Amino acid sequence: MTSRRIIPTEKNLLEKDDRNDTTPSALENSNITPAVPAAVIYKLLGFTVAMIAGPIGIYFLTVNTIFRGNSTWAGATAAIMANVVLIAYVIVAMKEDESDKLAAEEKARKGQ
Repeated sequence: MTSRRIIPTEKNLLEKDDRNDTTPSALENSNITPAVPAAVIYKLLGFTVAMIAGPIGIYFLTVNTIFRGNSTWAGATAAIMANVVLIAYVIVAMKEDESDKLAAEEKARKGQ
């Protein structure tokens, strides 16, 4: 039966890291900005709340007032509301992507 001997002079995986980025100057130059802008996260959270509250609210609003207890029609209305929120999210995301492209093109034009 073979086994590997542990050699005290050999570095383990944690000690083999060749980077020496723990100096104060390296820590000051590090970029810790978030990968996703805050506005995008706020939009996502807003649409998440709308996706939860919208269909549920429409269901309970319409089940007894408009459809007089017919839960099938109220459920269908809630499903339509969920699709409306989803489509609105896709449209907002596409508009945001277009505005980012236009801003990049405008910046490239000014740089020339």
